[in-house]
Amino acid sequence: MNSRLLLAGFIIPMALIIAAVPSNTTKQYKLTANELLQEAVSYEPYIHPDNVADMLVQQDPSLQLIDVRTPDEFDKFSLPGAINIPLSELLADQYVDILDQDVKMNVFYSNGSLNSNEAWMITRQLGYSNNYVLQGGLNYWAETIINPVPPSSTSPDEEIAKYNFRKGASMALGGSVEGNTAKSAIPAKPVITSKKKKKRVAGGC
Repeated sequence: MNSRLLLAGFIIPMALIIAAVPSNTTKQYKLTANELLQEAVSYEPYIHPDNVADMLVQQDPSLQLIDVRTPDEFDKFSLPGAINIPLSELLADQYVDILDQDVKMNVFYSNGSLNSNEAWMITRQLGYSNNYVLQGGLNYWAETIINPVPPSSTSPDEEIAKYNFRKGASMALGGSVEGNTAKSAIPAKPVITSKKKKKRVAGGC
């Protein structure tokens, strides 16, 4: 995804989310809106679908996918091994031990990015760490992993390797949003470059 579009797609909804964050009378917020915004624009919250697909294929036990959609949406389709914590129930006491821990990498996802961004924002304001967002949500997951676009014959080797990995991961993880899981040999994961993380602002955990 274009970095400028990604940044704009995060900052604008984030500003709206910060303005509309639900009142919290049971847990004390630890980050200010400004501190939270500084963290958000550093790209730290995002996990690329390629990374999540690789962790799923490798059955990495450190990954915990959290679907913040409604139970009905979750029942119709969810990513392998995901648990459902609807956004409206995120502050429920029963989920504290899942969200506030330092053992697993929690990755929030929804259809797009808005609801999962809000889930990340709320948990960061509470001082929770180890929570992330699936970049682009299920929409981008379908575009990159489930239905990857074949590169042209003149594409660089890196693009061809990335496509081969995605095609293999798609077969192993279902092949379509409503398909059945089918095991297959997965090509080696291509190198995924990411932006250098900025130093966290003071006030977080």
